[in-house]
Amino acid sequence: MFEVVGFWWKTRSRSWLAIETLGLIVALSVLLLPGLGTANAQPNWTLDPTASVLTYQSVKKNTIVETNKIRNISGSLTSTGDAKVTFDLNSVDTGVDLRNVRMRFLFFETFKFPSAELTAKVDPAAFADLASKRRVKAVLPFRLNLHGVDKDLEANVVVTMISDNMVSVASEAPVAVHVEDFGLLPNVDKLQQAANVTNIVPTASVSFDFVFTADGSKSAAPQPVAASAADVGPVATDAAKTNFSDEECLNRFAVLSRTGAIYFRTASARLDAQSRPLLSEVVGVVGKCPDLKVEVSGYTDSDGSPVENKRLSERRAEAVADAIVVAGIPRTQITATGYGEERPVAANDTPKNKALNRRIEFSATKLVN
Repeated sequence: MFEVVGFWWKTRSRSWLAIETLGLIVALSVLLLPGLGTANAQPNWTLDPTASVLTYQSVKKNTIVETNKIRNISGSLTSTGDAKVTFDLNSVDTGVDLRNVRMRFLFFETFKFPSAELTAKVDPAAFADLASKRRVKAVLPFRLNLHGVDKDLEANVVVTMISDNMVSVASEAPVAVHVEDFGLLPNVDKLQQAANVTNIVPTASVSFDFVFTADGSKSAAPQPVAASAADVGPVATDAAKTNFSDEECLNRFAVLSRTGAIYFRTASARLDAQSRPLLSEVVGVVGKCPDLKVEVSGYTDSDGSPVENKRLSERRAEAVADAIVVAGIPRTQITATGYGEERPVAANDTPKNKALNRRIEFSATKLVN
């Protein structure tokens, strides 16, 4: 059996839902393009990420509405009607770095599922009248892959020919996306615990306006409606950054400590292979925080002897620290400490709460030269 070392969560609400919705939507947009291609004899179309917008709304505490975006998207549609749109979930934009990190690591679990993908097969004949009508409404089916789950969906879209080589695909109305369809309902619970909120609605509303251009064209994309230049287009993700600010480092260590994605065998300090994605993410963060010393802290539940639990927590913390060092981080930047049963984050009265107390946490302080 495997023992999950629970990480303490703290994150905001189900923006992720919106992401899937956005995925769906994008797919829709792609679908529309084939018709346009037929009308204008353009074989292939490419999504313009600088002119395309996807927003999603989620509700917490029954009445508090939050609106956010997925910024980095790409897509294409071939002359044969094969459409594919990819969403970089690491580009979730809530307007606050800490919230972005919570959504990435705690809800989407981007260390395991960094992107969502929408695919569709479109019949170009369905949009044969687009060139003459300039605007067509349609119901478009597509398949969304999110969090390792495939789901067949459809959406109502409005396709508009902006020019002979540019088309807009927009949602006719907000699209509802249900969390449970992608196995993410447990993550809503994580968000509620982390953010200390209740009644997060397990459905998100997504709106979008995607602009596609014919390959080889150089037409200028129009300015998206009701969006400033700072809110539209791709953003730099963590992968593109050389170093993080101290605040960014602390945000990431705090959230990585709450993912629940480090695994040991029961009563053992041997890391299971399932821990590798999260450990790889930790190594990437530590490497971009060279001025900080990172402590790996181990904790256990209250089952068994307090003395043995402390020893086990020390061995587990050392195992994680060793894995980080083996990956290339200087030993001088990493320490390991075991706290055993100390500092529980929940009562040790149920299997679920005990799992929360069996955890690995990361904290950071300034390196002393």
